[in-house]
Amino acid sequence: MKKEKKTLSGDPVLKHASVSDLLKRNDFRVTIFGSARIKKDDKIYKQIFNLAKSIGHEGFDIVTGGGPGLMEAANAGHEAGDKPRRAQSIGLTIHLPWEAEKNEYLEVHKHFAKFSKRLDTFMTLSSAIVITPGGIGTCLELMYTWQLEQVQHICPLPIILVGRMWEPLIKWFKKYPLKQGLISPKDMNNIYVARSNKKAMEIILKTYKVFQKEGKNYCSNVRKYKLD
Repeated sequence: MKKEKKTLSGDPVLKHASVSDLLKRNDFRVTIFGSARIKKDDKIYKQIFNLAKSIGHEGFDIVTGGGPGLMEAANAGHEAGDKPRRAQSIGLTIHLPWEAEKNEYLEVHKHFAKFSKRLDTFMTLSSAIVITPGGIGTCLELMYTWQLEQVQHICPLPIILVGRMWEPLIKWFKKYPLKQGLISPKDMNNIYVARSNKKAMEIILKTYKVFQKEGKNYCSNVRKYKLD
């Protein structure tokens, strides 16, 4: 008799799942934010593909904006790494006058008309956040996550910045807002700059060990962000 496939949490793998189904489960999920404009032949596309491949190989779910560019790289890489299909590749798309098509690698898809509800859903699903190169939208996603952590509306998730473009930004935060007392030293605690996929995976795996150890008590000291 063929055994039922299980996720890392021990729950059966969901087929034809919805985001609502996933919100009821305590699965470990890595969200990757990044630009829709980066093409397949770009070096960073290949890097994010390989990072997501490692995430899929570990059996972790992945969450992206579901579109082209680095979102596609992440969903495609996850598919390549998750051969046993233990984990879900999730895409939360948004209505835009451009770049609105979902990529072909999604297993779970939800479309949004407004950024606010989409961002809230990202926060509710996420166990770790990876920020890759991107523009205004990616910066919004970074700042939204960071601000919610600052005011303890979500668990203190690791925010992992991949790509050298983020290093000057973090230096700016330390030089100006931090130095002038506009933010606290503890606000920098969960910000990580990862110059390589290896470093990013080290942080993700360390977070998973805590998640696995704590189980349902993970971040119980912080009010879990909930959707209305």
